[in-house]
Amino acid sequence: MKVLAIESSCDDTSAAVVVAGREILSNIISGQDEIHNCFGGVVPELASRSHLRAVQPVVAAALKKSKVTLEDIDLIAATQGPGLSGSLLVGFSYAKALSQVTSIPFVGVDHMAGHILSILLEKKDIKFPFISLIASGGTTSIFYVEDETTFTHVGRTRDDAAGEAFDKVAKILGLPYPGGPHISKLAEKGNPKAIKFPRAWLEKDGFDFSFSGLKTSVLNHYNKLNHKKELTARDSADLCASFQDAVAEVLVTKAIMAAKKYQVHSIVLGGGVSANGYLRALLKEKCGYEKLQCHMPTPLLCTDNGAMIAVAGFHKYSKFGADSLDCDVYSRSQLG
Repeated sequence: MKVLAIESSCDDTSAAVVVAGREILSNIISGQDEIHNCFGGVVPELASRSHLRAVQPVVAAALKKSKVTLEDIDLIAATQGPGLSGSLLVGFSYAKALSQVTSIPFVGVDHMAGHILSILLEKKDIKFPFISLIASGGTTSIFYVEDETTFTHVGRTRDDAAGEAFDKVAKILGLPYPGGPHISKLAEKGNPKAIKFPRAWLEKDGFDFSFSGLKTSVLNHYNKLNHKKELTARDSADLCASFQDAVAEVLVTKAIMAAKKYQVHSIVLGGGVSANGYLRALLKEKCGYEKLQCHMPTPLLCTDNGAMIAVAGFHKYSKFGADSLDCDVYSRSQLG
């Protein structure tokens, strides 16, 4: 089965063609970083307008690279939510229109399911159940994943998502948007233990997250340093490294706690923040200590992309069949 999938939940327009939820024939991504950089974050209206311009050329490019036509496609999938409503509507409506005129079955896909299942595109031997740690600009969550369509939400952020915290700290330091890669690069030259930033563990044995206090602590530290002297390159590197360490420690610790509670042997990482090298290294190290398997998609599949929507759409359709074309987008995840 060949699946054409469209992703437009935030500021990346992506289309992919994937065979049977496993083989990627194409995965085209058109970003908007240049548009939003001067604002220090995504402007919803600008994002949706950019999706309108990009969706048809991106879909055409995905089909061309795959060397298939719409006549070869067996299923059309599109991100239904969560995300920015205006952005979602562009890709979702386009996909439904294609389904209407071609009579190809259609399914709406939860963006989080895409991140959870993206590992299946590279690892053929993943065993269920497992714990999924999703860290991105829009959310930070832990799921107990029973199979390809059954997910239980066991922990989530109560305020800022991890990726959002990265972007806000980058803005404090005057770094470009998106902030994650820039903080990670600076952190390579810093000492992760130089500054003792707080860790919000919340309730004992709980799996929820909170990063707003950490963000405020970074801002206060920055203001104190900046008041005393002009920040050196070393100051900025230590701040980035210490902030990154604080985020990664909480993410990894809670994921391992969840794996122990639910008695699973594997943790799967996903979401844009999971491309962070420090987080990946720390999770691998800690999983080794606990004799847990650790699986991480390549960085390209950690970001928002059509291929992950294709694999989630394939499994949803295989179990539940097609969706009605009168379904609508949603801003909050419907999973577990």
